[in-house]
Amino acid sequence: MAEGFALTEATYYILLSLVRPRHGYGIMQLTEELSGGRVRLAAGTLYGALNALSAKGWIIQLPFDEDSRRKEYRLTEKGLHVLRHEVERLRELAENGERILREE
Repeated sequence: MAEGFALTEATYYILLSLVRPRHGYGIMQLTEELSGGRVRLAAGTLYGALNALSAKGWIIQLPFDEDSRRKEYRLTEKGLHVLRHEVERLRELAENGERILREE
């Protein structure tokens, strides 16, 4: 799982975007919005990441209509665990930084 290493910012925002089912373009839009424009995912980058996250069992592709090009994805329980672990890791980093800077 993600324990023992940090997620990239792009991976973090992709997972965060998939707390609710979302299609690729929706993931790209929400990632850019949540990151304040810092993370902009190109389609090729996004779909490569989605394939990798799917292979890890962190997300799944939802069933889709054969006539539609729109594919939706969502987190698995494993992906939700990874995301929660990362949020806790980031919280600890921020709290430690704030504590040390207050002491300064």
